[in-house]
Amino acid sequence: MFWRSVVGKLWFTILLLVCFVLVILTVLLLEFFENYHVLDAERELLQTASKVSEVVEEYEDKELIQSMAQLIKNPSSQVFVTYDSAEFISSGSDSSDLPEVGYDWFMSDPELSSVIEEDEDVMKVAGFTQSELEIMVVGTPLPDGEGAVFVYQSLDTIQKTSDQTTKIVFLGAGIAIILTTIFAFFLSTRITAPLIKMREGALELARGEFNTKIPILTHDEIGELAMAFNRMGRELKFHINALNQEKEQLSGILRSMADGVLTINRQGEILVSNPPADQFYQSWRYENEMDETSHEKRKVPQPMRKLFDEVIESEQEVMTEITVQGRTWVMLMTPLYDRTYIRGAVAVLRDMTEERRLDKLRKDFIANVSHELRTPISMLQGYSEAIVDDVAETKEDKNELAKIIHDESLRISRLVNELLDLARMEAGHMMLYMDSVEVRPFLEKIIRKFQGLANERNINLQLHLNEAPRTIHIDADRIEQVLTNLIDNAIRHTNEHGSVDVIAERNSEQWGVKVTDSGLGIPEEDLPFVFERFYKADKSRKRETSKKGTGLGLAIAKNIIEAHKGSIHVHSRVNEGTTFTFTLPIDGEQNDK
Repeated sequence: MFWRSVVGKLWFTILLLVCFVLVILTVLLLEFFENYHVLDAERELLQTASKVSEVVEEYEDKELIQSMAQLIKNPSSQVFVTYDSAEFISSGSDSSDLPEVGYDWFMSDPELSSVIEEDEDVMKVAGFTQSELEIMVVGTPLPDGEGAVFVYQSLDTIQKTSDQTTKIVFLGAGIAIILTTIFAFFLSTRITAPLIKMREGALELARGEFNTKIPILTHDEIGELAMAFNRMGRELKFHINALNQEKEQLSGILRSMADGVLTINRQGEILVSNPPADQFYQSWRYENEMDETSHEKRKVPQPMRKLFDEVIESEQEVMTEITVQGRTWVMLMTPLYDRTYIRGAVAVLRDMTEERRLDKLRKDFIANVSHELRTPISMLQGYSEAIVDDVAETKEDKNELAKIIHDESLRISRLVNELLDLARMEAGHMMLYMDSVEVRPFLEKIIRKFQGLANERNINLQLHLNEAPRTIHIDADRIEQVLTNLIDNAIRHTNEHGSVDVIAERNSEQWGVKVTDSGLGIPEEDLPFVFERFYKADKSRKRETSKKGTGLGLAIAKNIIEAHKGSIHVHSRVNEGTTFTFTLPIDGEQNDK
C-alpha cells in the first residue's frame, strides 16, 4: 500500500510538519493583524482628533471647522466637536450603519467625559443598548480645555479589513501546502527511487543473482549506500562460491568414501549422509517395514539410538557392531562439538560383511581341506598298515588294497592340483591360450566323452545347437574343463531314466551354453553359495560314492569363465532339475567363419 511505502511515509511526514508550522504561523499572523488593525485604527482616529483640535484652535468659524473636519477624517468615521451641551459641531459619515450620537451620550460615559474634566486623551470601544453595534471612540481635549474632539467609527470596518487579511493569509497557507505537497512528493521519490532499485537488487540477491549491480546516480549518502551494496554483492558471490567449492569438495570426499558417514544433530535427526550410509539406512527402514517414500525428517535408526544417547551423555566415542539385513556393520560414533557445546555426533559405518565372510571362508577352508585330506590319508594309512602287517594274505587282496591306495593318492593329488589351480586363478596368474575353435566338433567331442557314463545310468544326454557360431575364440582346454565339470555334476545328480541337455546358442554380442538336467535340484538357500570353495549342499557329507566331489569344481569353473570376460549363473528347483548357464563374448570378426 501507498501509506506503508517509504514515499508515502516521507511525503506524509513532510506535509504534516509543514501543515503544523503553517497552522501555528497562521494563528499568530491572524492575531497579529487583528491587533495591528485595531491599533492602526486607534492611531488614525487619534491623529484625526488631533488635527481637528488644531483646526478648532486656529479657526473660529464653525462651518469652516466642520468642512475641514470632513476633509481630514476617514470617510467611514465621524467627528464630534463639543463645547458644551448647547454648542457642538458634528460631521457626516459615509457609513450608513454609524448612528448619530449627541453630547449627552459622550458625557454619560465616565471614561469619555474624563477628556474634558481631566484634559487627557481617551480611547475606548463602546456599544449601544438599542443595537449590537460597537464603535471605537477616540477623544482629545481642546487646547483651551473648554471642550473636546471625539472621533469614532464602527468596528465592522476594522473587522472587514481583518477578514480580507485572513483570506490572504489562508490563501497563502493553501498555496504553501500545495507547493509543499508537490515538493515533498518529488523529494521523496528522488530519495526512494534508488532505495527501490536496492530493494529489487536485494530480492535478486535472495534469488541467487549475485551479478546484480545498483546504478550509482548520486555521490551522497545514497550513492555511498549503493556502492556498499554492490561491494556486498561481490563479497557475497565470492563467499558463496567458496562455500559451494567447500561443499562440493566435502560432498565429493563423502561420496568417494567406502565407509558410510552420518552427521546427526542433538535431536537425533540425520543431517548429512553418503551413499554407503544411505544403503545402511534403507536396509534398516526395509527391515523395520517403514515407508521409504515418507517425507518426514530422517531419524537415527533404532540400533544406533542407544549408542547415540551414550555418546551425548558420556561425551566419548563409542564403537559397536550392528547386523542389518544379513550384513554386518561396525560403527564408530564420535561427539560433534560447537566450541564447548555438543551439537550432535558423527557416525562412521564400515561394512564388514565381506571381511566376516572371508574370515569364515578361511576357517571353513581349513576345516574342509583338513576333512578332505583326512579321509584319504586315513585310508592310505589303514590299507598300507594292512599290507605291512600281512593282513591281506593273497596276492589278489594285496592288489585290491594297493589299488585303493593308488586311487586315494590320485584323489589327494587331484585335490592339491585343484587347490593350486584355484589359488593361481584367484591371484590372477592364470594363463589363457586363446585360439579359434570350431564349436560343433568341440561340443560333440565332449558329449561323446560322457556318452558311455550316461548310458550306464540310463540317462538321455543330448546336444542342441541353436544358431551357434561356427567358431569361437577361447581357451579350448579351460572351457572343456568347465563343461566337463558341469556335465559330470549333471549326470551324477540325475536319477535313472532322467535327461541331461547341453544347449549352445548365441545373440549379437555373446555365445552361451546351458547344461540342464532333470535331477534332484539344489535347495533355494544353497543357490547363492554353490560357486564357493568346498561348499556342498549336503552338510553332513554322507553321500553316495558316485556323488562325491571336492567342492572346488564350480569355483574353478567360475574363475575360468570370468577370465574369459564372461559370466556364469544357476537356476534350480528341488526335485525338478538344475540349469547352469555361462556366456562368453563373441569376437566380431569370427561370427561368420
